[in-house]
Amino acid sequence: MHPIARRLTVIAVPALAAAGAMLPAAHGAATVTGGAPGPRPAVHEAADTTKEQRTVKKFWTSAKMEAAEPLDAPRAGDRHFAASTSATSSAGAASTSGSGAQPVVVSPTPPASSGGSASSAKPGATTPAARTLAAGAAENVSSANVTSAKVSAQTSGSPWTAGGTVAKTTGRVFFTVAAGPDTGRNASCSGTAVTSANKSVVITAGHCVKLNGAFHANWVFVPGYDRGERPHGTWPATTLLTTPQWNSGENMNYDLAAAVVAPQDGKSLTDVVGGQGVAFNQPRGRQTYAFGYPAGAPYDGSRLVYCGGRTFDDYLSSQDQGLSCGMTGGASGGPWFVRFDASTGGGLLNSVNSFKYNFAPYWMFGPYFGPEAEAVYNTAQKTALT
Repeated sequence: MHPIARRLTVIAVPALAAAGAMLPAAHGAATVTGGAPGPRPAVHEAADTTKEQRTVKKFWTSAKMEAAEPLDAPRAGDRHFAASTSATSSAGAASTSGSGAQPVVVSPTPPASSGGSASSAKPGATTPAARTLAAGAAENVSSANVTSAKVSAQTSGSPWTAGGTVAKTTGRVFFTVAAGPDTGRNASCSGTAVTSANKSVVITAGHCVKLNGAFHANWVFVPGYDRGERPHGTWPATTLLTTPQWNSGENMNYDLAAAVVAPQDGKSLTDVVGGQGVAFNQPRGRQTYAFGYPAGAPYDGSRLVYCGGRTFDDYLSSQDQGLSCGMTGGASGGPWFVRFDASTGGGLLNSVNSFKYNFAPYWMFGPYFGPEAEAVYNTAQKTALT
């Protein structure tokens, strides 16, 4: 990794360190958000033909996946933390009752095989409505995959052993870097399957789809990755999307992205693994659970890891929120959930793992999900499948 700055694992700050409408998911699909359109995302065609998709899947052998390394970041001087009017106003709106940006919540989607249907609720209602862990609490939970497990609301980075929806919808992202000093290198991030109209959307970080001015190649999502196993298949991206701010200047306030993946064996992604709910324009400082596949020491990328705690504002260089978390490189793009239910493994995705300061490896930061994130999500879920 770069000695000055590492993506997710470390980013240096030059001055300090040397450098709500409810969207019910009818029949398991999300309804497209109404209201004023958000900023237009950047859209990139990836493996958008059947032939290209076969080629990408064949490219990713088990050996290549195991050898993939966390992505190096460019030098700290290339990172942009400048606050924008949009980011600032979004944060203010979310914390002030009755102001501009309205909270938006999208219900989760169970896999088609579960026989259930997505829940619906009024704006602001808890989804799912089952037991939620409070800050500082811990309780015994059970799931289809594990009889009993101790899940803590406060952890800096522990293996997730409680199974549930999060163990299926969270996965590793693999790609080949297309520009910069790491050109041609196979790398890894994390991502999450979310409920969507086309049943095929993965949310991740902006740098996990584009860096140094170029979109990555050979992009695939492997949900439920577990010590080399791919229990739910390998899903090539047909389309990659990110915010205009990340696309044009790699602004860390907007380090988020989405991928639309091709159906496999006649089935769409969320039909197979389900989809987590998504929330935009939410209050800050909430109890949050972060997940990912860290691959930098002391982790090796083989297992799903989680952190839990209450978020805090980054007053140093960005408009992001922070979380006490020891996950390392490779966890980039992994989900942050509010209203997370440890008994089901379901929650509302409200940010992603983005970066760390090199003087504070015990803090993780993630972008605020405001209008820009909502626009990326809506554009992704309206993208036609190929």
